[in-house]
Amino acid sequence: MSKTQTLYTAFAGHLSAALDALEAAGTLPGGLKRGAITVEPPRDTSHGDLSTNAAMVLSKPAGMKPRDLAEALVAELSKLEAVTSAEIAGPGFINLRLAPAAWLAELRTIAALGADYGRSDMGGGRIVNVEYVSANPTGPMHMGHCRGAVVGDALAALLEFAGHKVVREYYVNDAGAQVQVLARSAHVRYREALGEDVGAIPEGLYPGDYLVPVGQALAAEFGDRYAAAPESEWLALFREKAVAAMLVMIRQDLALLGIHHDLFSSEAELQASGKPDEAEAWLRSRGLVYDGVLEAPKGKTPEDWEPVELPLFRSTRFGDDQDRPIRKSDGTWTYFGADLAYHFQKAQSADALVDIWGADHAGTVKRIKAAVAAMTGAEGEPTPFEIKLVQMVQLLRDGEPVKMSKRSGNFVTLAEVVTEVGKDVVRFTMLTRKPEAQMDFDFAKVVEASKDNPVFYVQYANARVHSTLRKGVAEGDFRPSAENLELLGEEELELVKLAAQFPRIVEAAAAAREAHRIAFFLGDLAAAFHGYWNLGNDRVEKRFVNAGDRKLTEARLFLAAQIGQLVRNGLALLGVEAVEEM
Repeated sequence: MSKTQTLYTAFAGHLSAALDALEAAGTLPGGLKRGAITVEPPRDTSHGDLSTNAAMVLSKPAGMKPRDLAEALVAELSKLEAVTSAEIAGPGFINLRLAPAAWLAELRTIAALGADYGRSDMGGGRIVNVEYVSANPTGPMHMGHCRGAVVGDALAALLEFAGHKVVREYYVNDAGAQVQVLARSAHVRYREALGEDVGAIPEGLYPGDYLVPVGQALAAEFGDRYAAAPESEWLALFREKAVAAMLVMIRQDLALLGIHHDLFSSEAELQASGKPDEAEAWLRSRGLVYDGVLEAPKGKTPEDWEPVELPLFRSTRFGDDQDRPIRKSDGTWTYFGADLAYHFQKAQSADALVDIWGADHAGTVKRIKAAVAAMTGAEGEPTPFEIKLVQMVQLLRDGEPVKMSKRSGNFVTLAEVVTEVGKDVVRFTMLTRKPEAQMDFDFAKVVEASKDNPVFYVQYANARVHSTLRKGVAEGDFRPSAENLELLGEEELELVKLAAQFPRIVEAAAAAREAHRIAFFLGDLAAAFHGYWNLGNDRVEKRFVNAGDRKLTEARLFLAAQIGQLVRNGLALLGVEAVEEM
């Protein structure tokens, strides 16, 4: 149940009361599970305003024919003052038509709740850990990181709005080979800062200019102490210093997008604290890790392949294709072994986990899901765990691929993109497609002032609302008023009906872990608002401001103000500022 009684939750309550009445009358047996019952708009709006599947869901456990149960429900629901008709469709769906007063009451609810309209307590305060970005700390953020960052951050905000407690986490992969490469790359820039001509950056190291200030800082701190020293003397130190510098840069880059994590968890610290060893011991005690030999690679076996006994996790018991090694032949942890322990740690302090990963990690989804199921489901239901895969973004300029950045060495940085087009454009654009769909980001199109640009179209809806309200004041001191809302006609009510779906869209989006649904809703709402506004171009009587009719003008301004409120509510969830002038 939503925290605030909105139209859809109110009718869910009316339906529940109708079912209670049928139970009391003996028409229905008591104790029927109602969790699968829905109250939602019918797919075809010509069928009515609301539709419920209650008769379809309950008929079998009740031992009744769906239409017989539907008829009994229709009789009860028809008693409601707000219902003008209740009809049975198909095998037993029930379609309701509501009196205009019901929708006008919802319009008043939007005004009364303001920024809280759509807020829900469906999460019940349950803790959800959302891990996102988690890029290797080897350089600045690029646009591949950007999409996952925005998707994760918007999801975190959505889950909070829907009543969850959210932990925003960044997992720092600072224990692998890539940070050793970072340390060596920083050492080259360190020697360069000391005046040495290092020439071209050696193959295999990070060539970006972003490491120049890191080298300068190392030179200022250590002088030439490590310039000619063997690697064993400086590698660990330079790795620590370089990773710390990269994390400062990463936080700054994310701040440009308005993103701030609650927790940065270090893989190196995880391993140093013995968490992977604890996880292995725990799994071995339950027979879920054993020492075995991996199957030979499929197809032609490489000449250098040798069967090696390794500790293997029994991931096939949990839906994976094969059992997976948690350590390498030299005894160090595989990435999966460390990741397994990390997720085990996260699950100790969360009721649900969500990971936002790049699509290039798709091959590891099954194994980590298997690990979480094994480690959290030993004594009951496993911790709910979802992985959302995010496709890469192709950068274009007028349809042509964008050249790489000198600063990064081999990619365009997030900072460069945000600086050029702005935070709001980047954030909204990243949510205009499902994360698993490919995306083109064309610098020219994302700032285009046209209805083909969803960023502009939604922002313009809020700006147009404010322009309309200013015009009302200027042309007759007209102010939004709810006193005469009954003067609004069917076309205006269609806008209200769409707006009233926002709370259920929020809950559905939160349940599905899909923040892009909010962006899609805003696109639909903006299109409907612009469509109604444009009626006034040809029909004077449809203009929001009508100098000859104060009551109707102020009722329409009240409607416009609430549409603007919903646009702002939705944009706030996406981390996008709602502009008032364009």
